[in-house]
Amino acid sequence: MKRVLGTIILLVMTTAHFASAAPAVQWLTLKGAITMALENNNGIKAAGFNAEAARRGVEIAGSYYPNLSFEETLTASNAPTQTFMMKLDQSRFNQNDFLISNLNHPGTWHDFKTALTIRQPLYTPSLSPARAMATQEARKEALGLEAGRQEVAFRTFLLYLDIQRNLARLKAANRAVSDARENMRLAKVRSDAGVGLRSDELRAQTHLSSVEQQLITAHNNLTVAKLQLGLTAGLPEGMLVEISEPVAPVAVSRTPEDLITAALGERSDLMQYRAGLERADAAVGLARSAYLPTVGAIASYQLNARETPFGADNDAWMAGVSLKWQLFDGFQRGNEHARATAGRSAAAEMLEGRIREVRFQVQEGLLRREETGKRLEVARHAVLDAEETVRLLTRRFENSLATMVELLDAQTALDQARAMLVDTEAGYALAGARVYYTAGIFLKEIMK
Repeated sequence: MKRVLGTIILLVMTTAHFASAAPAVQWLTLKGAITMALENNNGIKAAGFNAEAARRGVEIAGSYYPNLSFEETLTASNAPTQTFMMKLDQSRFNQNDFLISNLNHPGTWHDFKTALTIRQPLYTPSLSPARAMATQEARKEALGLEAGRQEVAFRTFLLYLDIQRNLARLKAANRAVSDARENMRLAKVRSDAGVGLRSDELRAQTHLSSVEQQLITAHNNLTVAKLQLGLTAGLPEGMLVEISEPVAPVAVSRTPEDLITAALGERSDLMQYRAGLERADAAVGLARSAYLPTVGAIASYQLNARETPFGADNDAWMAGVSLKWQLFDGFQRGNEHARATAGRSAAAEMLEGRIREVRFQVQEGLLRREETGKRLEVARHAVLDAEETVRLLTRRFENSLATMVELLDAQTALDQARAMLVDTEAGYALAGARVYYTAGIFLKEIMK
């Protein structure tokens, strides 16, 4: 009884150990995986912070708000002009200070100056284009965030589809191993019956070893795909993912014209190029503004004291308006304007080239989807033909009408046809998704 009890305890402890050592598993739907990736992906979070920083840059670019400053200064000097002004500011100037000896050789004097100053820009021609440049930069970063969301969603779709494809490959590899074992059994039966060749048995064993190696690779590929999806979705390190629903082929219901129109209006990268062109326009305006004057107002109230900081032996105020107009700067403004104009032309050419490229990508995506659809039909028929060939050759081999080499060649062709069908089915689902991705509406369509 004690021995039985000890055995039960050992089994329980062993089971608990393997349960704790087994990696955690997260079941995900496609939409759930994309949602988690958009929420947890570090690249998306970084893009969000960059967009926020760019929005703050719009405020840093400047405004017509007043500038208010407070200053407390301690100054000590025995320079004649400095001490003369200090005494005047403190209302401590007297008749003796007019003596020649006192004017030329004053003693050391110090002054506490308390000042409150306000500066108000009235007309700054560079302010508007500078803010426009910062606004377009913020827009580019915001569009970069959206482009990142589209990219992460599409990459999540790829990884989710990769798990499905590797599951199918694993299933096909298991079937290949099962078929290889059956061929091995047939060869051994014939060899034991004295009607088969030892070489046939060895060939069958070699083929079995080959497909068993492929099975090991299929297992590892599936595990890696699950880890990659978990990493993209922001799951804890080492957590495996299981897909809870297959990815169906993505139906493309829009016409090519609608897809191209959507791409020209929705593609984040294309809108970034447009924002770059508008920023270049603002840069040209900024270069032109250097030829205009600036106007500003200033006002200040100050206290001066000899003995204590923030004291008030005397107070005074000042107010004024200034106009500054640079008339010549060594042709710097002209060169800056020429540079901005050239940059604007470059941005326009890049936008035009990108528009043409986007049109091509949408058209290519549609053609590739049509091509993959036709290849899928061929792949399905190829599997049926290969299965029938193996069935017939198996019967012929059993009746000594075919060799093991012929049977194994047919079996290898069947394994390849099954693998090709798996890849083509995944490629067809991917081709439909890529059409929407190139149109810039993948996330909108896939999350319906």
